Amino acid sequence: MNFLRGVMGGQSAGPQPSGADTIQKLCDRVASSTLLDDRRDAVRALKSLSKKYRLEVGIQAMSHLIHVLQTDRSDSEIIGYALDTLCNIMSNDLEEEEQEENSQKQTEDFGSQFTEIFIKQHENVTLLLTYLEEFDFHVRWPGVKLLTVLLKQQSPQVQQIILVSPMGVSRLMDLLADSREVIRNDGVLLLQQLTKSNAAIQKIVAFENAFERLLDVITDEGNSDGGIVVEDCLLLLQNLLKNNNSNQNFFKEGSYIQRMKPWFEVGDDNAGWSAQKVTNLHLMLQLVRVLVSPTNPLGATSSCQKTMFHCGLLQQLCTILMATGVPADILTETINTVSEVIRGSQMNQDYFASVNAPSNPPRPAIVVLLMSMVNERQPFVLRCAVLYCFQCFLYKNQKGQGEIVSTLLPSTIDATGNSVSAGQLLCGGLFSTDSVSNWCAAVALAHALQENATLKEQLLRVQLATSIGNPPVSLLQQCTNILSQGSKVQTRVGLLMLLCTWLSSCPIAVTHFLHNPANIPFLTGQIAENLGEEEQLVQGLCALLLGISIYYNDNSLENYKKEKLKQLIEKRIGKEIFIEKLGFISKHEFYSRAAQKPQPNFSSPDHMMFDHEFTKLVKELEGVITKAIYKSSEEDKKEEEVKKSLEQHNNIVTHYKNVIRVQDQELEELKKQVESLKIQNEQLQTTVTQQVSQIQQHKDQYNLLKIQLGKDNQHHSFHSDMAQMNGVQSEEISKLHVEMEEWKHKLELLQEELREKDSLIETLKLSTTMEGATEQSLQT
Repeated sequence: MNFLRGVMGGQSAGPQPSGADTIQKLCDRVASSTLLDDRRDAVRALKSLSKKYRLEVGIQAMSHLIHVLQTDRSDSEIIGYALDTLCNIMSNDLEEEEQEENSQKQTEDFGSQFTEIFIKQHENVTLLLTYLEEFDFHVRWPGVKLLTVLLKQQSPQVQQIILVSPMGVSRLMDLLADSREVIRNDGVLLLQQLTKSNAAIQKIVAFENAFERLLDVITDEGNSDGGIVVEDCLLLLQNLLKNNNSNQNFFKEGSYIQRMKPWFEVGDDNAGWSAQKVTNLHLMLQLVRVLVSPTNPLGATSSCQKTMFHCGLLQQLCTILMATGVPADILTETINTVSEVIRGSQMNQDYFASVNAPSNPPRPAIVVLLMSMVNERQPFVLRCAVLYCFQCFLYKNQKGQGEIVSTLLPSTIDATGNSVSAGQLLCGGLFSTDSVSNWCAAVALAHALQENATLKEQLLRVQLATSIGNPPVSLLQQCTNILSQGSKVQTRVGLLMLLCTWLSSCPIAVTHFLHNPANIPFLTGQIAENLGEEEQLVQGLCALLLGISIYYNDNSLENYKKEKLKQLIEKRIGKEIFIEKLGFISKHEFYSRAAQKPQPNFSSPDHMMFDHEFTKLVKELEGVITKAIYKSSEEDKKEEEVKKSLEQHNNIVTHYKNVIRVQDQELEELKKQVESLKIQNEQLQTTVTQQVSQIQQHKDQYNLLKIQLGKDNQHHSFHSDMAQMNGVQSEEISKLHVEMEEWKHKLELLQEELREKDSLIETLKLSTTMEGATEQSLQT
């Protein structure tokens, strides 16, 4: 204060100087004073004024502060003051009192403008990076805070400067190893800003061992029980991994997924859920989802899913799923996470099917979750999460689809007794008075039929008891009955999506649908009417269902053949109007939202209209139905003839394929026989070689004995013995030669037979190629 009084000339001498005047005098002192103590005191004074007089200090003092950073490096105290002052004038995060005082001056974003001036000279940022290498707390800590502010204000520009600066990112990574927690923690915040939306920096940070260091911090802080530092580390990990396939692969290859398992070892304790723990666990679950997101490359997601199963992470998540006392938002996010960990992974889906809730008697987790989905008292977001989990369980899982549909079939229902099954819950939800339950159950059942023609046919067998004394009706019939009763739009949309999914690619189901004489008049009546905007969605779906009934019609019902249905459309509706109504679906706002991602995500129950997989079906069918409507009867006949011709050719091709398959098997057998004969031949050749060698040895022995004995009688006797021995050997050799000739003859016969088979196979392949060309020309 004495210094300030000296600058201002005391309080008794006339009017008080303004803030700008004071700042100007301080700046002059910083620029002109030769004593370091004076300059330090002046910079300290500027720091104390920099929050209240942010604009004035920024305009007048910035160049002087930068000069201090360049010239007074030896004095850590003045450097610290200078860094703090720059941080104050560039930061927009002021305290409430300061914001009130400066409310009139905050009409413009001064922080961003001052930051732009500072970073215009790239050397300033490079200079700041060198100060971050200083170990002195009074230099390093304000340096970290200033660089964080620069990144907040002008992120892309500062990121680029750091990226091209030698060892720029590596210098910042050293902050995570600082033993002083405040610097380490602020270093995490700095890296959060640094890694936002910059894949190049994200990769460098990851390869600078960031995963190891951050996971160590999370472990040291107590995992989900840790404080805000854990939250900051998790946010940084999300920056590094989200939409970065390279880092995701590095994370998996580095066995870091296994280190995530302890995060989810939470006790079954109602008192252990602080607000910070909920936040931490929520971020941890989101991090798991980043690794198995449906938007990631298929191979990468599949690999992470396998690792999560083998390390026990999926099992740990399922434990939370079935635990008591878990907060609702954590339970919801856990369900969403389990959904994506099992989506499309047969191994994980099979495990999930085996999970039981800890009830008495134990019930499958799927059944318990479906109970929540069709219960209107449960939170809406939880019900959406359960639906997503059910969809992911059935995604590319024909085995799971079959198990769900089997719980609806008569034989299974009789066998299960009084226990509630998934099928019964879906039927209950389908026909309840709650429209959200109707929609969810219809979509869930549609996913059980997705791309599975066999189950679509089996579901036609399902019979429902509607009321006492009345005969049972089929599930298909009951769906159309509810539809015609004019229920809520949401219910009708759900039922129409189910029917469209059920009938598509299943002519038998189309025939069953057409067999009810009330269905076609209902659809044409709905499409033909001029209804309000709310009903346009229903009209579009009715047009789609009618189009499916034409496109997949096998003409087995005389009154509802393709041509008659098209004539009905032209007479009752008009082709152009029909196509216009069909187009209502893909033009709807809710359709566009649902098409973006698989997870059902609705801002309110009223917006729950379209399912993601159904949007794919609409996209696939809209064009072919339009073409089918405009085709003439002659074109239909030609198409039928082409189909029949193709079927005949397919039968011929199938026949030849079977012949070739048999020939291939025979060829394999012959090849095995030839290999066996070759081995036997080699063995015989070896035997002959051994015999010849033995004969040569006997001859050598004979010559040696002949020299040693030298007597005629003895020589004659020995010669007779050797001649006898040689005779025996010659006889054996002759036999072996005969045997070898026989094997050679057999080998030649087999080789000739093999050549004949090869010739036959080539002929069959040529025939198959010609058939394929014929088929292609017919299709053309």
